[in-house]
Amino acid sequence: MLMLLWSIVLLHLTTLVLLFISTSVNAWFQKDHITKDLWMQYENTTSGWQGQSSFSDEWLQAVQAMMILSIIFSILSFCLFFCQLFTLQKGGRFYLTGGFQLLASLCVMSGASIYTARHVDWNAKLIPGGFGFAYILAWVAFPLTFISGVIYVVLRKRE
Repeated sequence: MLMLLWSIVLLHLTTLVLLFISTSVNAWFQKDHITKDLWMQYENTTSGWQGQSSFSDEWLQAVQAMMILSIIFSILSFCLFFCQLFTLQKGGRFYLTGGFQLLASLCVMSGASIYTARHVDWNAKLIPGGFGFAYILAWVAFPLTFISGVIYVVLRKRE
């Protein structure tokens, strides 16, 4: 039982780290000397990297909000897990913890899907470029967060 508990905690922390990295790192879209993320656009010029604020399109703000909400829901889920671990009766299920983790999963999926659908409008001049590793990490975080949420819903407390 202790190994199961540690593996669940490790999975949750892994998804939380992936969410933090994918939200904060400047590599959602890359092309030669330009990188873009949810917050800034960086261009490598002769004088070094120059940063400017990303455009304030509504869809980009929706992606920002979804990624931040996913982090908040995942942190809440982690705290609730430990609270329920010590207060839940024997045989009880971690429904509340699983619900928040599934909400985090839904937010990651929504944010990454919106970015996938709308990035062409934003990067029209840079279209030969490609998605960066932070974008891919967001898509990797989605199934891991979903699996973690399902595990919490199925999990029963034992002594």
